[in-house]
Amino acid sequence: MRTYLIADNQDITREGLISVLRSQDMKNRVETARTRSELQARLRSYPESVVILDYTLFDFVSVNQLLNMKMGAKASSWILFSDELEERFLHQILLIDPSISVVMKHNPLQNILDAITCATYGETYLCDIAESVLKDGNFQKKESDTLTPSEKSILREIALGKTTKEIAFEKHLSFHTVNTHRRNIFRKLAVNNAHEATKYALQAGLLDLMEYYI
Repeated sequence: MRTYLIADNQDITREGLISVLRSQDMKNRVETARTRSELQARLRSYPESVVILDYTLFDFVSVNQLLNMKMGAKASSWILFSDELEERFLHQILLIDPSISVVMKHNPLQNILDAITCATYGETYLCDIAESVLKDGNFQKKESDTLTPSEKSILREIALGKTTKEIAFEKHLSFHTVNTHRRNIFRKLAVNNAHEATKYALQAGLLDLMEYYI
């Protein structure tokens, strides 16, 4: 019996993956984690797990933090499973650890099943996007992109821990508008989650440490 650790903060994704995994083999053990500390605890109990991780929604602050956790459970297999992953991030992590599988949430179900099967048997699966990034590597750099005043304002609110819904309400904007700003901010900064964006906001002086810790 293999253990599958679903590290994803989207309820619909967790439930969907649980359903898929149990439909394939009723003997599978399925565990979930919503935070990095929970994932670490599950790995201590099930060190040979297949980890299905949405990095963009998790509280990893760096690639190294993720890789260190993976190295601590050497028998585990990992699948990055997200809506979108920044190209530079993918290139970096796949060069450092080519054993990590990558599949996107918008890929067909069969591709997702193929990724899970490969990871189960210690093999690596890369979706078309990951293969292209790894093969080419000549992706456009984002460092020269600059944030607009509106994006800086939204980034500051993200760094203060506010949700997209809260930001939209306070700024009298639609949820879609704030979500579009959020995606553009992450793309320009070449980051994958709010924790990495917050680190940038602190370094850029968009908020001070006192505000951040209050």
